[in-house]
Amino acid sequence: MFKQFTENINANQAYLLFSLGIFFVFFIVVTIMLIRIRKPHVQYMSDLPLEDSLTDQQPFQS
Repeated sequence: MFKQFTENINANQAYLLFSLGIFFVFFIVVTIMLIRIRKPHVQYMSDLPLEDSLTDQQPFQS
């Protein structure tokens, strides 16, 4: 199936397939990063806008 599709490809379609590949790779990488993120880091980042003074808190260290 893929062989027949790639045999009849021209330059415009190659750009479209390349763009689609970049799109999927980007979102797969972002999904993996979101799955691997640590809960304390998320909590620290969510509390940042609400803090009046950040001098008392230590920044998150991984």
